[in-house]
Order: sequence, then C-alpha cells, then structure tokens
Amino acid sequence: MDTKKFLQNNFHINSKIIEVIEKAEKDCYPVFRKIDKTVEYNQYKVIYHFQKNKLSDIHFNGTTGYGYGDIGRETIEKIYAGIFAAEDALVRPQIVSGTHAIALCLFGNLKPNEELISACGRPYDTLEEVIGIKGEGRGSLKEYGVIYKEIPLLNDGKIDIESVKKAITSKTKMVMIQRSKGYDYRKSLKIEDIEKAISEIKKVKEDVIIFVDNCYGEFTEIKEPTEVGADIIAGSLIKNIGGGIAPTGGYVVGKKGLVENASYRLYAPGIGKEVGPSLDLNRLILQGLFFAPQVVGQALKGAALLAKIMSDLGYEVTPKYDEERTDIVQAIKFKTAKELISFIQGIQMGSPVDSHVIPEPWDMPGYQDKVIMAAGGFIQGSSIELSADAPIREPYIAYVQGGLTYPQVKLAIAIALNNIYKEE
Repeated sequence: MDTKKFLQNNFHINSKIIEVIEKAEKDCYPVFRKIDKTVEYNQYKVIYHFQKNKLSDIHFNGTTGYGYGDIGRETIEKIYAGIFAAEDALVRPQIVSGTHAIALCLFGNLKPNEELISACGRPYDTLEEVIGIKGEGRGSLKEYGVIYKEIPLLNDGKIDIESVKKAITSKTKMVMIQRSKGYDYRKSLKIEDIEKAISEIKKVKEDVIIFVDNCYGEFTEIKEPTEVGADIIAGSLIKNIGGGIAPTGGYVVGKKGLVENASYRLYAPGIGKEVGPSLDLNRLILQGLFFAPQVVGQALKGAALLAKIMSDLGYEVTPKYDEERTDIVQAIKFKTAKELISFIQGIQMGSPVDSHVIPEPWDMPGYQDKVIMAAGGFIQGSSIELSADAPIREPYIAYVQGGLTYPQVKLAIAIALNNIYKEE
C-alpha cells in the first residue's frame, strides 16, 4: 500500500509536507535507537517488580465502600515503591491530577511557620493558587501559614544551587524541584541535574525534605528522582506512568513517613492508606503501568521528530531533536498568535477522538492567560495521549506532549503543518 497516496487522498496532506517529514524521520533514526534502549531497560524494570510481588489476576479485583483489605491496591503500591526504589507509595484513583498529588505532598508535610523553597523559580501555573502566590489565597499554603520563597533558575535553565543553599534557614522544611519545564521556555531538568542539586542542598541541611514534581518525566530516563536522593515525588496516572490506559489517578512515592502524611491529607489522619476503594481500576492501573515504558518511548520519538521538522522549517524549539530528554514535552516558538492557534487546531484535527472539534483560546481555571488546548484523547486531560496547549501570550510557544503511537504523532504533525500553510 502506498502510504503517501493514502495521506494525500484521505487526509489531503500536501506532498511537500510529506517529503519534509520523511527527510526529518531519516535524520532521527539514531535518536530513535537510543530511545529504544531506555524503553527496553524500563520495561525489564517493570516486569521484574511485577514478578517480585507475585502479581496475579486476583489482584485485578476491586473494592468498594471503605476499601479495607484491598490486596490489589496494596500490591500496586508495593510495585510502585519497587520501581521507584522507595520505601512506600500511595497510588489511588481518588487523586485526580498531578496538581492534586503535589498538593497532598505539600499540605501533608508542611506546617504553619515552616518554609517551602521552590528551587526552579515560579512553579507551574496550577500550583500558584495552591501555594497562595496568586488568587484570593483561600485554602492555600499561605493562608495555612507556610512561608514561601522561590529562587530563579540560572540563564542556562539549571538550578542556582548556591543561591538555594544560601536561602535555606532554620525554618526551611522543604525544597521543591520541578523536573519538567511546564510553561517555561527552558530545558527540563535531567536526573543528573537533580542528583547534583540534592547532594549539595543536603550538605547545608541534611533533614530538609527534597520534593520533586515528577510529572511528564517517568520512564524517560533509566532512573527516577527517588533513586538519586529525592525524599518524596508525585505524578499523575493520566500522564506517562498510566500508559494511556489508567482512566484516572495519581501517585506519591518516597519515604514512608512522608507518604503516610500525604495519605492523611487525601483521606483522614489516623486512617490514611488503610482506606480508599479501588473500584474496578486495579487491572487498568497495572496494565497501564506495564505498557508505560513503550508508550513513553513512542511519545519521545514523536517529540524528536516534531523538533527536527520544526527546526528544519526555521522554528526555534527546545529541546532539539538530538538532545537527551527527561520529559515528554516539546516546546515550539511561533512568530504570531495566529500561527500558534492554527498549529494547535491542526493537532486536534489529527486526533483519533474529536478530530472535528476546533479548539479556541479560553479562560482555563488556574491559568493567568487564555489557553488553547488540543486534547483529542480517550481519557479527559490525558497528557500521555497526544495533546498540545499554549497560553496566548508572547512569546507564542506551543507545548506538545504525548502520543500513544508514533504514527499517530507523525500524522498529527502532518495535519498541523498542512493547517498552518492553508492559513497563509
């Protein structure tokens, strides 16, 4: 079958765009081979911990009500703790997002008059109201009496370790590190960057809690933050680690006492991890975890291809196609708001679900600017499925992430480019 003709006849892709993509794809083959090695390592890691914990189909059964005695849930959390080389894990469908999981870690482990330092400058938009640096502050850490300060990143996007060390006082309880770039046009932090920062910070105050927002980063490298000294980390099951199969949920992984504190915030003090019905989601969470290394690999290949194509066409991108990646996010800088919107709408047109829907910028809760988002996935808000979003502000940057299969990403790129050039 002639794939090129299929794309032209059914998706009406310009032949020149197809040629641009084919050329870029050939240049990406060495990058793809490196990604495959990471996928293979992480797949073995997942299978090892499935086998170590004697996973059986009995663990697929769910519970209702209080959720007492849920052996499937308990096994899932043992597997997660093993994969992340941590003491304990909290993996629950009651955690609805990455922001929710992060909030559990912050509220569970910070008390009034204790200090939180953000080592990566201003955090992701949705955390601003959690901390209390935006909005009314109602229910925030600020209202709760937690002291907050942030240390901007260096010009090269790395943590300003010396400034963080100088900012630590006797009141400093936690230092927060955001692994992914979020809505910043910078490089995301590699595991080796995080390891270096943790080592230096602990020299100043050994008992300070190092918390890492691990969203978008799972399985992109062969190590996770808890393997290099992070005390507690958090993420979402509808991002990398859910493999596009887990329909909801989030996780907290780390030292036992810190994870338990987070569970008290999710449920209630003294009850914590003992409750929480898994309903009928255990199998989906486990199956998603099994596929996660492969799905992340597909997303990384798609991101590398996108970076190469857009760079070849004269756009500024980060990371570049052949740079090592520590998250699934690809940023592209556009010249105008119109061009940005056309690209995002094109990604939506390339989606398997709601391809007929045309996204428009809107006032999305938790964000300062209007946001346009392409998210034609099977699970609402699933970032491991191909999505693209952008705040409508200068510079006009689109953040693209995910893709359950590489061909899906490749097609969406073709349609997005087609849409841009039709608008010209």
